[in-house]
Amino acid sequence: MKKSLYETDEEIIAGIRNGEEHALSFLYKLHFPMISFFILNNSGSHDEAKDVYQEGIIVFYEKIKDNSLELSCQIKTYLYSVCRRLWLKKLAEKGRYASRIEDSEDFLPVLEDTEAHDEQENQFDAMASAMEEIGEPCRTLLEDFYIRLQNMQDITEKFGYTNTDTAKNQKYKCLQRLKKIFFTAYKPIA
Repeated sequence: MKKSLYETDEEIIAGIRNGEEHALSFLYKLHFPMISFFILNNSGSHDEAKDVYQEGIIVFYEKIKDNSLELSCQIKTYLYSVCRRLWLKKLAEKGRYASRIEDSEDFLPVLEDTEAHDEQENQFDAMASAMEEIGEPCRTLLEDFYIRLQNMQDITEKFGYTNTDTAKNQKYKCLQRLKKIFFTAYKPIA
């Protein structure tokens, strides 16, 4: 398997600053499944996910190029946060537009509750930390299944398990470890 030129977030950022097109295309492919999964599960389409992700990448790119980005988290956390806000804004705009045109009581516009948003961000940060702490091969196995949406047969082959039952068992064990790490470290916002 070919080694990627960009193993860390710092290398991706340096590549973008140096004008390497490969860095940007690598980043674009790297985190799109996570954003797509979020948008598809929150009333969006695949095309809308691509549009929102493109906007998020542009925001990230511009902040890198003008040196205004002070990244205190992983790139994927930053992109998720930016894309999430962009998507919630789009949903709210659709809601206002639909209400004016249709005057429909069936459509409830998305209203962002600040406390709920902060709590969700807190949970996301805790989960990102837990995913870092869980280590390999669990992190990759869980990302392959839940984020990249790979099936158990593909995971069995990738990790060299004897059969899909063994892969499912390993995924279960990894998930249990992740839950333990998450709930040990997670502190709800009071």
